[in-house]
Amino acid sequence: MKIAILGTGRMGSAMGERLLDQGHTLTVWNRTASKTSALTARGATLAHTPAEAVKDSEVIISVLTDAKAIDGAYLSDTGALSSSVKGKLFIDMSTVRPQTGIDLGSKLKSAGAGFVECPVGGTVGPARDGKLLGLAGGSDEDFEKAKPILTQMCRRLEHVGPVGSGASLKLAINLPLLVYWQALGEALSLAQKSGLKPEKIMDILSDTSGTPAILKMRTPAVVAALEGKQADAAHFNIDSIRKDLRTMVEEADNLGYPLPTANAALEAFNSASAAGLGDGDGTQLAAWWLKNAKRT
Repeated sequence: MKIAILGTGRMGSAMGERLLDQGHTLTVWNRTASKTSALTARGATLAHTPAEAVKDSEVIISVLTDAKAIDGAYLSDTGALSSSVKGKLFIDMSTVRPQTGIDLGSKLKSAGAGFVECPVGGTVGPARDGKLLGLAGGSDEDFEKAKPILTQMCRRLEHVGPVGSGASLKLAINLPLLVYWQALGEALSLAQKSGLKPEKIMDILSDTSGTPAILKMRTPAVVAALEGKQADAAHFNIDSIRKDLRTMVEEADNLGYPLPTANAALEAFNSASAAGLGDGDGTQLAAWWLKNAKRT
């Protein structure tokens, strides 16, 4: 199938690799063209504008940072909607507020295109291996069209309702994980007097009922951060986490709910980013907080 990807950051690139592995013909566009190099080196075609990427593609997948980036990719003079989109299928896999997807879907449907939103759970590794959790929102008809592609990218794919439903659920499932990294730093502060080495403390913590599944996979990264060792490439960096937390807070505010825990975690992530850790993996937050938290 002829597929285009708009947005080849960490996740977009990993998804692109998966699609190439599945035998699809791929066209890629990114605002910073150099970020497409890993995919073009494998045979993907570089498009210089979103409209160019859409032109000869049957399915267009967007993986963009935020609503502003989506507007730029779709609504600018050379955006996707400046091309003929009738009969094409668009799948937006960005993590944004529900209304962003609803508005985009409305514009695409008015232009004769199909649209499904499908934000995902998972990071770069699962994206590359086709083991994401897909949370699709859209009509039954559009979902059935998108399903063959999405099942190649996801270990579990759920059609959770109309457009907007996927975004709502994605924000919900990410919130406990993101605030956990700050909670872990606070938990470690209580364990300092034990005298145990970081590896032993983390081994004990990861074997408790209060530990999320991700920690069992990311414990070595947390231990390395606690020991001050050089970190590996980020799976989900602190600035991306900040963006998602801000999106959660904005959406909850729109719904009339306060998010005191998410706001407190966001403050900690903001401080870490301001200290230069923005591109570091989220697993580094606990060690950073433990080292830099003010003591009264």
